[in-house]
Amino acid sequence: MFENLQDRLGSILNGLTGRGALSEADVSAALREVRRALLEADVALDVVRSFTDRVREKAVGAEILKSIKPGQMVVKIVHDELIEMLGGEGVGIDLHAPAPVVVMMVGLQGSGKTTTSAKIAHRLSTRDKKKVLMASLDTRRPAAQEQLRQLGAQANIDTLPIIAGQSPTDIAARAVQAARLGGHDVVILDTAGRTHIDEPLMVEMADIKKRSNPHEILLVADSLTGQDAVNLARSFDERVGITGLVLTRMDGDGRGGAALSMRAVTGKPIKLIGVGEKMSELEEFHPRRIADRILGMGDIVSLVERAAENIDAEKAAAMAAKMAKGKFDLDDLADQLRQMQKMGGMGGIMGMMPGMAGMKDKMAAAGLDDKLFGRQIAIIQSMTRAERANPDLLKHSRKKRIAAGSGTDAAAINKLLKMHRQMADMMKMMGGKGKGGMMKQMMGGLAGKMGLGGLGGMGGMPDLSNMDPKQLEALQKQAEAAGLGKPGGGMPGLGGGLPGGLPGLGGAKLPGLGGGFPGLPGLPKKK
Repeated sequence: MFENLQDRLGSILNGLTGRGALSEADVSAALREVRRALLEADVALDVVRSFTDRVREKAVGAEILKSIKPGQMVVKIVHDELIEMLGGEGVGIDLHAPAPVVVMMVGLQGSGKTTTSAKIAHRLSTRDKKKVLMASLDTRRPAAQEQLRQLGAQANIDTLPIIAGQSPTDIAARAVQAARLGGHDVVILDTAGRTHIDEPLMVEMADIKKRSNPHEILLVADSLTGQDAVNLARSFDERVGITGLVLTRMDGDGRGGAALSMRAVTGKPIKLIGVGEKMSELEEFHPRRIADRILGMGDIVSLVERAAENIDAEKAAAMAAKMAKGKFDLDDLADQLRQMQKMGGMGGIMGMMPGMAGMKDKMAAAGLDDKLFGRQIAIIQSMTRAERANPDLLKHSRKKRIAAGSGTDAAAINKLLKMHRQMADMMKMMGGKGKGGMMKQMMGGLAGKMGLGGLGGMGGMPDLSNMDPKQLEALQKQAEAAGLGKPGGGMPGLGGGLPGGLPGLGGAKLPGLGGGFPGLPGLPKKK
């Protein structure tokens, strides 16, 4: 998501920050490049024009050009205007209405309405503990109702029983009645789509709206359609009236222009973005965090939230107890690698690290990609229980057997064992640090987020849900002060290891990432 734009804007703005003084001509030349980068990213022309005009107006003032760090001031202005373009503050799904709250999903055929309906239902039931009923109003597409029923069965969400021959408006009325009788908090109506906007579709949507009186009308749009998605949003808003947008397939679009344009053109907030095919791969849209990612500033807060969602609380507590005693076997290493995979793999995590986004290509060139985790887990799974608990047993004949079982070679096994030894040594060091040791710093933030009583009192980051914007900004600065904001600066705390430098994720000073990834070695310094 936004990779092309991130690379382009990063190089343009780095050119500005490297200069001691800026002239008006320098700013104009940079803004021309910014304008070109936004147009290439498929952002609407009128949105680009108003964006660059606002930045120019603020950036060419005398106090900016004569300030101590004019380049950084221009970057801040671009950052602030990006946030404004994306909507200022994040807006979630509004459930403040008498139950059952009706959420109506609209959009074209193939945009991902049915899957997104199931993802939203799953999110509301698991995170907000709401009782949700889903109903398919799509009587035109073959097996559309059956698809929603199966998705509901997978996610353990109630679905409205299918009655053949009913019209969409009758199904909507029956769904609301069934939700009321069944004590459901939310009812999600998955409406029919068309390959393009036509009059019968709009009439049907208006009739459904009249019968079901929805509190939220969410337009589901495929981000890969670019400018068409913007025109679609405008049409639906004029005819049906939408309250928010959900963008799907954001993981497949390196440009992200639709996201940047739709909020500015329609004035409606982007509430959620689909970032993968799994039920859990739906994220809230936070303009500030997205702007941070686009400008390569990372997104520590989202990374911490993702860690808290994906890391098992009991396992984290058990791991903390083992590490406090300086114990760390190959089973523990496999758990750490699996947690990395759950959180989006190396690419997903690196994109959220301040100043680290540019390292992804270098890592891929060195063969340090997400497949590496799979190979390492395969090696560990090819060992016996005794070998995983005591790696010293691994002599030549055993390594030969493990290599054959995992489809690797002895060199890969030796690299894994070397990495494990370094991590185990570090755990022993941390275990002996006493009350204020590194171990407590590492585990504290995640423990606080998860409410682990057994790890209470440890230093670290407070609960994110109770933090105001100023505290979140302070968290970002804390991460940067730990060396995370310097391009190519790597992560503090973990040195040496795999050739090519696998970035360490979980150095002692990174707030809130708990025992997530204590062992991946640090990046080499730039020469």
